[in-house]
Amino acid sequence: MPFRLRLTATGGTLALPTLGALRTGPGTVPVDAHHSGGRLVLRADGPRAVTVRPQRGHGAWAASPAWRAAHALPPLVPGGHPVPLDDLDPYRVPHHPDQPGFTGITDLDDLARKRWGAAWSGTAAALGHGGPHRIGEAVTLLRCLVPLAPPGGETAGEPPPGSCSGTRREAFGAVLSSEPPDAAGFAETLVHETQHIKLAALAALTPLHHAGPAPRHFAPWRPDPRPFDGLWHGVYSHLALADWWLRHARALPPGPGRERAWAEHARRREQVGAALPVLVGSDALTPAGRTVAEGMVTAYTRLTHAEVPADHLARAVAYVATTRALWLQRQGGTHPS
Repeated sequence: MPFRLRLTATGGTLALPTLGALRTGPGTVPVDAHHSGGRLVLRADGPRAVTVRPQRGHGAWAASPAWRAAHALPPLVPGGHPVPLDDLDPYRVPHHPDQPGFTGITDLDDLARKRWGAAWSGTAAALGHGGPHRIGEAVTLLRCLVPLAPPGGETAGEPPPGSCSGTRREAFGAVLSSEPPDAAGFAETLVHETQHIKLAALAALTPLHHAGPAPRHFAPWRPDPRPFDGLWHGVYSHLALADWWLRHARALPPGPGRERAWAEHARRREQVGAALPVLVGSDALTPAGRTVAEGMVTAYTRLTHAEVPADHLARAVAYVATTRALWLQRQGGTHPS
C-alpha cells in the first residue's frame, strides 16, 4: 500500500516494529516515510535518504549504516511463525524492572545472534521430549524474545556464565531472557516462562486468590520471602519444569546430559513438594484457584511415583533442607509458611 507519513524519532532512534530501527541525530527528529513498490524511503533532516526493503516474514535490509534490521529466529515448527529477537525497540522493557535479579536489556552483535540461533536450532527437539503439549505451548504463546544482559560478567566472545529470564503481565507472549547456554537451557526457559504467561492470563480472566502482597512465604528457589502470588507462580512453573526434566532425562542416552536432567528434575520436584502445602492449605483461594491447586496436587503426586536415581533424589532433599535452614537463619528464626 503506497503511503506518505511524517514520523518522529526520539532519543536518536526511530523504531519500526518487525522491520528495524533508523539511527538519527540526537533529540527529537522528524522523519518523512514514503512507501511505494515494496520500498520504504526514510528521510530525516538533510538530503540523505535511507531506502529500506522489507523482507518476507520479518525484518528489512538497507545499504546504510544508519539502519539496523530487526532479527527473528526461525519458526519452532514447519509452518509456524518466526519469533522476533527484539534488541531494537526502545520501549521493550521498563527502565527499572521491579524483579530482583532482573538484568537490563542488551544489544546483540553478530556473534551473539549466532549463539542464540545455535541454541534455538535444537530447542524444538528438546521441548518435544516433554510431550507435544510443550511445543504447542511455545508455538501458541511465544510472540517475542527480548535479550537481557547476562547476570554477572562475561568474557568477550564467550557465552555468558549464567542465565536469567522473566515475563511481564502487560506484555503477553513476550519472554525476556539472557542468552541461553544450549538447547536444553533454551527449552527450560520456555517451559518455565510459558507457565507464567498462562497463569497470568488465567488470573486476568478470573481471580484465583485474595491473598495480600506481603512477602512472607518460604520459596525453595529464592533467598528472599515471597508474596503469596509469587509463591503461586513459582510452584506452578516449577511443577512444569519437574515434569519436563523427568521426560527429558528419560529421552536422553546415558551421559552427562542425562545426569543433569535427573538432577534438575529431582531438585524441582522437591522444591514443589516443600511449597505446595502452603498453597493448598490457604484460605485465600477462590473456587477457581482451589481447582487449579488441586490439579497441581494431582500432577505432583504423579511425579512422586516416578523412579528417580537415589543419589540425585538424596542430594535434592538435602538441598531443599539446607535452603530452608538458611532462609530461617536470614529471617531470624521465623518459621517459613
